[in-house]
Amino acid sequence: MTDAPTAESFWEQHHRAGRDAGPGHPNPVLTQTAGTLPPGDALDLGCGAGGDTIWLARHGWQVTAVDISNAAVERVRAHSRQLGIDHLVNGEQHDLARSFPDGQFDLISAQYLHTPFALDRARVLRTAAHALRPGGHLLIVDHGSTAPWSWNKDPDTRHPSPGATAAELALDPTRWSVVRADTPHRRATGPGGQRATVTDNVLLVRRHDRTS
Repeated sequence: MTDAPTAESFWEQHHRAGRDAGPGHPNPVLTQTAGTLPPGDALDLGCGAGGDTIWLARHGWQVTAVDISNAAVERVRAHSRQLGIDHLVNGEQHDLARSFPDGQFDLISAQYLHTPFALDRARVLRTAAHALRPGGHLLIVDHGSTAPWSWNKDPDTRHPSPGATAAELALDPTRWSVVRADTPHRRATGPGGQRATVTDNVLLVRRHDRTS
């Protein structure tokens, strides 16, 4: 009888399997959003292969890249060194169910922060909203559909709408405002070259108070 995998061991194995791969392409909603903002301090929650972190750093952002997998964090560090932008990338291993990076940020990105393990996602994202500087943005992009290459193919999977995610965060509307909440469709390419139309659930929140 083998022990059931933990969240850390599951994602460590997942990212070690792709350890020779490049950082991958950045997520399109992230590039669209960050491209309209002045560079500052960014936090990439669940950095994975590092495509978003590398894109942000190459566009002048100081990025803290966080993942539960040490292999993922080390790969992002290695790619940033190869590109000569390691001074703009700080990699940290965190199990967000237990810890959250220190600091305040101008942009916090949570792209497809889904896991088959227990995680109080609303608490994590609420903590992220509180880690924004005044004027800072929290970008949450969730799966709105199941792609052919998705690791979770459960047909009963519930994809929370942007409005439902915003409601779960229960943020004070006098201190945070919803800038965007929609469900765009796009053509996407999977790791094996498959093409499919997918739906993203997008929520963009801005902090506008001046108190902690």
